[in-house]
Formats: sequence, C-alpha cells, structure tokens
Amino acid sequence: MATRPPIGLPKLSRRSRILLIIAAALILLLLVGSRLLSTYVNWLWFGEVGFTSVFTTVLWTRIALFFAVGALVGGALAVSLWVAYRTRPVFVPVSSADDPLARYRSTIVQRVRLFGIGLPVIMGLIAGSAAQSDWQQIQLLLNGGDFGVRDPQFQIDIGFYAFTLPFITWLISWLFVTVAVAFFGALVTHYLFGGIRLAGKGGQLAAPARMQLSITAGVFVLVYAVDYFFERYELLFNKHDLFSGANYTDLNAVLPAKLILMFIAGFCAVAFFAGAFLRNLQLPAIATALLILSGILVGAAWPAVIQQFSVRPNENTKESLSIQRNIEATRLAYGLTDKTVKTEDYAGTTDVSPAKIRSEQSSSNTISNVRLLDPNILAPTFTQREGRENFYGFPEKLDVDRYTIDGKTQDYIVAAREIKTSGLTETQGGWINRHMVFTHGNGFVAAPANTINSALQDSNDQGGYPVFKVSDLTNDGPIKVTQPRIYFGELATDNYAIVGGKDNGRPLEYDTSTSTFGYTGAGGVPIDGLFNKLVFAAHYTERNILFSSQIEDGAKIMYNRNPRDRVSSVAPWLTLDGDPYPAVVNGKILWIIDGYTTLENYPYAQRTSLGEATTDSLDGVVRQDNRTISYIRNSVKATVDAYDGTVKLYSITDDDPVLKAWQGVFPGTVLPSSEISDDLRSHFRYPEDLFKVQRELLSKYHVSDAVEFFSQKTFWNVPADPTEDGASNAANNGAKQPPYYVLAQAPGQTKATFQITSALNSLNRQFLASWVSVSSDPADYGQIRVLRLPTSGAAQVEGPGQVQNRFQTTPEVAENRTLFNNPSVAPRFGNLLTLPVAGGLLFVEPIYIQRKDANAFPQLARVLVSFGNKVGFAPTIDEALDEVFGKGTGDIAPKPGETPNPPSSTSAPSTTPTTTPSPGTGGSELDQAVQSLNAAIAHLRQAQRDGDFTEQGKALAELDAAAKQYDEAKAKAGGQTTAPSSPGASPSPTPAPGG
Repeated sequence: MATRPPIGLPKLSRRSRILLIIAAALILLLLVGSRLLSTYVNWLWFGEVGFTSVFTTVLWTRIALFFAVGALVGGALAVSLWVAYRTRPVFVPVSSADDPLARYRSTIVQRVRLFGIGLPVIMGLIAGSAAQSDWQQIQLLLNGGDFGVRDPQFQIDIGFYAFTLPFITWLISWLFVTVAVAFFGALVTHYLFGGIRLAGKGGQLAAPARMQLSITAGVFVLVYAVDYFFERYELLFNKHDLFSGANYTDLNAVLPAKLILMFIAGFCAVAFFAGAFLRNLQLPAIATALLILSGILVGAAWPAVIQQFSVRPNENTKESLSIQRNIEATRLAYGLTDKTVKTEDYAGTTDVSPAKIRSEQSSSNTISNVRLLDPNILAPTFTQREGRENFYGFPEKLDVDRYTIDGKTQDYIVAAREIKTSGLTETQGGWINRHMVFTHGNGFVAAPANTINSALQDSNDQGGYPVFKVSDLTNDGPIKVTQPRIYFGELATDNYAIVGGKDNGRPLEYDTSTSTFGYTGAGGVPIDGLFNKLVFAAHYTERNILFSSQIEDGAKIMYNRNPRDRVSSVAPWLTLDGDPYPAVVNGKILWIIDGYTTLENYPYAQRTSLGEATTDSLDGVVRQDNRTISYIRNSVKATVDAYDGTVKLYSITDDDPVLKAWQGVFPGTVLPSSEISDDLRSHFRYPEDLFKVQRELLSKYHVSDAVEFFSQKTFWNVPADPTEDGASNAANNGAKQPPYYVLAQAPGQTKATFQITSALNSLNRQFLASWVSVSSDPADYGQIRVLRLPTSGAAQVEGPGQVQNRFQTTPEVAENRTLFNNPSVAPRFGNLLTLPVAGGLLFVEPIYIQRKDANAFPQLARVLVSFGNKVGFAPTIDEALDEVFGKGTGDIAPKPGETPNPPSSTSAPSTTPTTTPSPGTGGSELDQAVQSLNAAIAHLRQAQRDGDFTEQGKALAELDAAAKQYDEAKAKAGGQTTAPSSPGASPSPTPAPGG
C-alpha cells in the first residue's frame, strides 16, 4: 500500500527571507541594544563614583553564570536530543494516511540541525538568564569564611550554612532542572520518531528509548538522594508557631527519615540503571512505587504520628531543648547578647515630690531637652516658612540629629532644602528649566527640638513655630556649612540634571535671586561630546540633549541622584535603612545611610519578616521588602556628599563574617573604621530599622528560660501608635508606635546622650512592661538598655494607649480640643514621648493646630504632660510641669539660644478679670479697662472659632494693650496687683525646658 509523501514547509522567496532577516535583526537590536545602552550608561555612572570594580565584578560574574548554566542545561538537552535521534527506529510504521506525526518528523528531518541546535540554544538562553541573577551566592561561596561558632546539632561552623549550603541547594535545584529538561527532550524525540508508540495494548517502548529514559530517570533519582542528604541541614531553619529551628519531631523523626529516604533513593537509582540494561521495566516501576510509598510513610506519616502522640501531650518538656537553642542563636544572630543588652528593674514610681523633680532637673538634662518638635508633622511648616522659592522643598519626614553650638549639645530637627522640580509652575516647567536651570537645592535648615518661638507683638506671627537656624548661600548660620548647594538628595528621584551649561558664556543654573552658578564639582558624567550626547538622548528618549546649543564644553549630566539609590548601586549586597538623614560634617552636607548585612538562614535563629518588623505608623520612609531574615548587623555606614555625590562606605563592625566575605568580593570598596573622622562619628545614629527588628525580638527573647518562653506569660508587645486617630489607625491595621530619637539621660548614664527609645507593653495588655533605649553616643554606641517595669498589682505603669486616653478625656483637654476642632482648624497630636525621670516615667506630647486648606502648616498650640495619674495641659512645658508637680517645678534657668514658648493663640481664656473700683476718679478708668479686656477676649474667641490667624494676632495685641490699661487704671485706683493675663495672652516669662 502506497503512502502519501510527507508534506514539508512552504518554500520562502529570496525577498521574503531578506525581509525576515531584517525584521529579526531589528527586533534583536531593540532587545539587545537597549540593554547594551543601559549597561554603558551604568558603566559611566560607576566610573563617576569610583566603583568601577563593583560594576565589572558583578558583570563578569553574571556573564560567567549565564554561560555556565546555559551550557549545562542547553548542553544536556542537546546531548539528550542527539542520542534520541541517533537511536531512533529505522522503520517507523504509519498508523494511517493522515498520521499527524509524519508531518512533524518530515519537518524535523529536513531541518535537523536547526532543531538540534536551536532548541538547546533557546533553552540555554532561558536558563542562563534566570541563573545570572544569583551571582551573590557564587561570590559568597568563593569568599566566605568561618564564623567561629558551631551549630548545636551537627557541630558545623555557621559559615557552612551562610556561604556553602546556599550554593549547594542552588546547584541541586539546577541539576533537577537540567535532568528534567533532558528527560522530556528525549521523551518527545522518541515519541516523534517511533521509539515510543501508544498504539496496541500497553503501547510499545523501543530498547534505546527504554535505556535512555531509564538512565536519565536514574540520574534524577540520584540527585534526589543527594538532596535528601543536604535537606538534613535545612531542618535547622524550620519555622514553627513559637520558634525557629529543628523541633523535637524534626530531630527525632524527620532527621532519621531523611537518611532512610536518602538510602532508598540511592537504591531506586540503581534499580533504574539496572532496568536500562536488563530490559526490564518492572525494576524501575517497583523503585518508583517504593520511593513514593517511603516518602509518604517515612517522610510524612511517621513524623506526624510522633508530633501528635508524643510531642503534643508533653510539648513544654519535649521542645525545651530546641527552644533553648533558639533563644541562644537568636540573641547571637541579632546582636542581643548579654554584652550588648543591659537589663535592670525599674520601679516606675507614680508619685514624686517637686523637690525631687527639681533635683532631677539639676542633675539630668532629660527634662530640659524634652523634644517638642515632631519631625513627622513639621515638614509643611519647614516648607512654608523656610522653603523660599516654589522649586525648593523638604522631604515628607524630617530628621533628628544633635549639634553642639556655643558649647551646648542638643537635638535638632534637621533637613536639607532640596530642589523640587515638581513644584515648578506650568510656565516654569520647560525642559531647560527642569534640567538645566533649577538643578540644585540651597542650604541646611535646623531647629532646636525643644524650642519654639513666641508671639511677636509687632507682627501677625502668633508663635508656636520652630526657631530656624539656616545655613545657605545668603545666611551663615551657627552650623557652619562651606558648600550649601545640594545636587543630591531624597527629592531627586528620577530627574536628571545637566550642569555646567552656558547661555552665551553665562552660567545657566539658578543660585540666588540675583545670581547664577556654574557647577565645578567632581560629580556628574561628561556630556559635552557628541557620542555621549547621542547615548543619553537615546537613553532618556530626549532629543533636546542632542540639539541643545547650551550644552557646551565642561557640561556634565547627573543621574541616579537619590543618596539611597547611589549606595544601593555601589553596594548591592547591603540592605539599606529606610531613612537617610543629612548631617553637616566638617562643613560639608553629607547624607548618612545605614547599611545592614543579613542572612536568610542562620541555624536556630528566629526567622523574621523584615518588612513586617519595620513597618509602623511612620510615613515618609522607604519600606523594607517583606523578606525573611535570621541574621542582621549594622556593619556599614555610608555617606553621600550632597554637592558632588561622592559615595563612601565605612566599616563599623570589623568582626562581622558576612562583611568580611563581601570585602573579599569587592576589595577596597569598604573603608576601615579607622577612616571615620570624629566629626562624622558624632553624627552617627543607631539605625531605626535595626532597632525596630531588635525591639520586636526583645519582646520575646528577653526571656532566657525555655519553659517560661513556651508559656509566653512574660512576653511583651510593641504598642499601637496612640496618636493616630481611629480612621487612620484602622487603615494602618493598628500600626505600631514608631521609636523616637531623644536627647535624654537613661538610668545608669552619667550624662544625657542621643538615643533611640521605645515603650513596650505587656502581652496583649495596655500596661507598660519595659522601656528600651539604644545609645548613639560614640562612647557607648549600640548599648541597649532595658528598664523592666512591674507587670502586676498596683505598681503597674500605664502604657502609651492608656496615657493617650487619659490625655483626651481630661476635661480641660476635651474642652479645648472641641474649641480647636472647628470647621477651619483641626488639632494634630504629636509624638508621645516616654522618658524615665525621677524613678518614674514622664509622658510628653505636643498638640499642633492646622488650618484645613491646601497651604496649611502645623503650629504648636499646647503641651501635654503626664506622670502617674496627673495630667498637665498648658501652652508651655514649664506650665504643664507645674500643673503636674506643683508650682515652680518647671522654672529652669534660660539656656543660650532659647526663646520663650508662645502664648496660647488657640484656647479661649478661662476667666474674665473683675474688680471693685476704689473711690475716686480711677473707678471709671478701671471700668473702661475691664470693658476693653472683655472686648479683646471676645475678639480673640471669635477669631479662634473662625480659624483666622490674622485676626487672632490683632486680638492678642488688643488684649495686651487692654491688660496694660487695666494695670495703669488699677494703680491709679490704689490697687497693688496687676491684672490677670488671660491664658496665652502674653509670652511666658521664662523659656520652657526646650521651649
């Protein structure tokens, strides 16, 4: 019976082939060309910052991985296809005239090289592209060392788990992929060419097909046996409900099961190899059934039985060994050892005498440095009052740092006045203005954190604002800045700047209202040549770069200007803190960014979600990825020069094994700690994200006994932020209270230091359990102090949520809040600070008011203070302390540079002065004075209700004049006392502590 000849693919004309080749070349150019363009632009940038070695090391490692894994997977597939094709049956019976496989066979035979080479190449390209992103594991394998610490189960150095085991598991996964691809390639080829036929009872399998598939499957099972061996070590990373690490079941059931399954898998692999040569499929079939059955019985059922009937009834004792190992490993991996954490009991006294408070004030600087300015609220105030031009701006969240001025060290709210091109108007926002004129910010702005200004009687300024200390091009402030121009900052995200451009020889860059500037620093990539103009015009798809005549000799282009992004690029192995901050160091404005070395798998250490642990109610910071870590160190401090973009990495933990490994990968990129200047070190802060992770773990791992740990009865909680309103807090799912930087003197310290602090509650309770702080002072940087408070009985101390509730339900606060919260003005609660004072805890919270319009900015109106069950509510912290501890408690001698707190420009006076006129002519004048006082008070109340700040200023001036008139009239009438000033009508006679 004659068979129909196979039908091949249609022939293409020469013109069609040329067009297809051109189309393919264009597609390849688009795909590869853009990648090459980006690579060249990145290479230029790394050359600018002096980290070319990082670029080349990463690039060559990626290339090597791409070809190695591509060759492994593609080569295995090519060999498998070649063997299957060479051993195909000589005669392939056709089932019918319309057999669909005949057409495919014919096509492949006609283009056997295309398929035999093309498919492996495509598969190799896919595999190589996927594998090249894992370059870090290869470099850590080559450069990792020992930790000097052994795991408690296998007694192997932690360096094996940190550097070697990740590579082994990575390699095993790619071996699985390689063997699987080779198996399916052989399977499809044998099927197409008749080595496998499904027709007939049970189908047919040719001997060559049986041999190749059996051997390939045997190799797969053999890799599986190797995987079982190394999975034993991964048991030490297991995460359970209460702790991480190998639990009782893992150690006594799963671990032996892994060894048993390893030997069974090895036996099954031998069975597959034997089946290939003995022409017997029963052995591989039996081996497969045995492998599956043993996996179910030994690998799953037996551990489940042990867990259910042996562990569950005695879990507290069975798991005690594993929990103890977990406690010790977690403390070591997260830097919470006895050396770094000092815990002491703290009474949390709720009642102290004014004398003791005054004694505390004279011996400690905690109260005098109470921070009234909230950096999370005051960005609009900085922008409106110190932003100057519309194209300047400040980040959403300001920062806290400390400076010594005139011999006095205190904390400041600081910010760099950056360029903000998004603030340009429509007519200002052309390409030249956006990229060549408005290129840089101007100045460093600081405000003492414990100081606000007073009401100015000769203007409409009602007070309640920061006292700004500005260092810019036109103002030489007390914080000396030699170069106030800011080209690199947090607001410079995707916007590039071309500097050094000229218009008829005149510099283009806006500098001040009367002058322009031509950049002369080291930052930026030259763009004055035609080739680089072409490159960047293509990269940014902006033809103006190519044709602009103002880009002359010496012009440069600045990109990747965000400090955090710059550090991330030169140190891709670091996890960066979410909150860079500016500091003036030796006259330069530097951005300081904290860098962490992390590991995902540290034996028995608690596995922590970095994103969840560091997320709280704070806005304006970069959120961490929600990835799992079990080891973290703040090993690197990075700086970025705000003027020229210079990036420097400094080691501050020279004994970190992970840092040492990366220094081996990128030698010379991290400077030793000896290179850190004293001025720079004095501005180092203990990083926020690290502190958040550590306080989360301290809430559990302050417990050292395994049985007590299992009961969880003494665990703590990070409290929810009580200053968030109900709707906001619900939207944030009860967001945690963020930690706060303060200048305070913790118990055991001899002086006030800059530190980060947080309160912790008892587990699922509102009462305070502990207070945690970490010093940023160079003398004891990183020292963690834990004050452990009574957690039962009458000695319990109210936590932040309870204190906030007390604040809001105090009659005077509730009454004034109603007055604040009118249709045009809304109150905002600032950060609730918890400070150890006189054996107890002092809670301080500022209240701001803000108009309800687009250009509104907050103004401090009141200060809340709580100690024990007493609440102070006053315009100044001095007065609030007096209300809590008694008259005269808040009187502290003025300090240099401080100005008085403002009057209350928002709360209505509580009393109206009345008097009985003395006989004589003074009576009518006194009556007129009282009437003037009443009229001024009425005017002030109406202005407050309307939210009209201009009218409030006028009313305060009227009130002051009426008070003077009252004094004069009463003196004439024979009275000796002055008229009572209404609350907030005049400045406080002495500055508040920090106010």
